[in-house]
Order: sequence, then structure tokens, then C-alpha cells
Amino acid sequence: MSPTEATPDAATNRQVAAPLGRRERNKLRVKERLYSSAVALFAEQGYDETSIDEIVERADVARGTFFNYFQRKEDLLGAWGEKRRDALMATLAADGGATDSAIGRLRHCMTILSRMSEGHQQETNSLLMAWVRAGRPLLEEPYLAELFAGIAAEGIRAGEFSTRFTAEQIGFALRDLYLGALYRWCGRPDAAADQLAHELMTTLDLMLEGVQAARDPRD
Repeated sequence: MSPTEATPDAATNRQVAAPLGRRERNKLRVKERLYSSAVALFAEQGYDETSIDEIVERADVARGTFFNYFQRKEDLLGAWGEKRRDALMATLAADGGATDSAIGRLRHCMTILSRMSEGHQQETNSLLMAWVRAGRPLLEEPYLAELFAGIAAEGIRAGEFSTRFTAEQIGFALRDLYLGALYRWCGRPDAAADQLAHELMTTLDLMLEGVQAARDPRD
């Protein structure tokens, strides 16, 4: 059974969240409208060039309403990172049975990540630069490294990957690989539509040559 599948007992025991009341639903709608307005403006004119006044005007709310949901403009960068993480994890969960091999799962992760950025190129270019300047790669939990490390651990147990490296080492190396390719891609606004996906797969292949377990020459 894959990690994304639930047993009947688990399904029976799972607590069902109470439906949100009208007040809570309205709060969520306002917060989402603020976030969507901000991201659209960041993509159109840049993060630094966008003011809170412009965001609330686009969202059609009072200026004070912004601070009910975000203490400062920089908090929108954290929200952007969280939404990307949630989108990645939701897609992986939905595609849980796509492949059984660790190598296949790593390729699948990189494919999803490249599509997320290539499908929103202006947004990614603007937000990523601001995210880096704010020190987010150092401050936020390295969830990608943890995700990759979990896959690598399965690869080590299955004999796909060499035991010379720990799953954690492989996880952080893959995160660095991904971020490096993403930074380079964002620095080339005229890059081809599939350039990020191509670079991620090429560099992943280079790394996998080093971490795959040695194969018997008779195979």
C-alpha cells in the first residue's frame, strides 16, 4: 500500500472537520482576494514596485483590512511559498501510484516543480527574487530537502541508491540542484518554455549517476 492510501480503520477514525461558518468563510475569501491581487500586481509590475495601497485598491478593501491578515508585505512571500508547497504535495498525493521506483518519483517531482514555475513565469520571476532577498531560503523549513530525502531513503532501502550517502545528504543535494536551476532559469526571461524542465532533468541525471548503486555487469 502506498503512503497516500488510507486503511478502512484510518478512514473510519479520521476526524471530520466542522464546516466553517459564514464569518470564517468571508474571512478566507477576503484573505484570498488580497493574496491574489498582490500576486497579480507582483507579476505585472514587480514586488518592490507594488505598494500595499495598490494591493488593497485592487482587492477593493480598506487599507486597515490588509493588516488583519498580513503584518507586512513580506508576509505575502511566505504565503506564496506555502501555496507552492501545498500544490506540490496535493499533486503528488493525487499521483501517488504514478511510479514505484525512487528514481521515477524524483523525476515526477521535478516535472511537477518545473510545470508550476513555467506555467506562471512572470509570477515566479518576480516572487522568487523577492523571496531570496528576504532570506526565505535560509529562514523557512527545507521541505523540499525533506521530501527528496524521504524518496532517497526508499531508494536506499530498495537498493536503487548507494549506501555511501545518507538520505539527508541526497535530499539537500537535490534541493540545491533544483534551486540552482530555478535561479538560472529566472535570470533568463527569454528562456524557452521547457528550458527549466530540460535543465532539471539533465542535472538530475548527472547526479543520479553518482548516487545510484553499482550494478552487476552481468545484468
